Amino acid sequence: MGEQFDPNQPIYLQIVQKVIRQIVRGDLRPGDKLKSVREMAVEYGVNPNTVQRVNSELERMGIVEARRGQGMFVTDHEDRLTALRKELMDGQITQFIKDMRETGFSDEEIVEGVKRYLDLKQR
Repeated sequence: MGEQFDPNQPIYLQIVQKVIRQIVRGDLRPGDKLKSVREMAVEYGVNPNTVQRVNSELERMGIVEARRGQGMFVTDHEDRLTALRKELMDGQITQFIKDMRETGFSDEEIVEGVKRYLDLKQR
């Protein structure tokens, strides 16, 4: 098993991003229990200490909550999850715009390209 990870970024941060995407997509909902440290370690092919660091980071971010003796759960705070979704979208858009500008596209070309792409996807 195991995942392919980007060698240019810490593995625990890559797993944090995967969990965040699961939450934003709705695969993990408010109040859902995360997999145990052992299960996640096996799933991702990493050391359990790495998963502990993932859980600590997610908890620090206010995305998950530890319940003594029960495990880690997605927060029930809808406002935090709504903010998380917006932060993720803003980050993706910012990176996309930066990449497009570095490639030489004007803002008008970028907007037109996005509109064209969305129009084609709706057909």
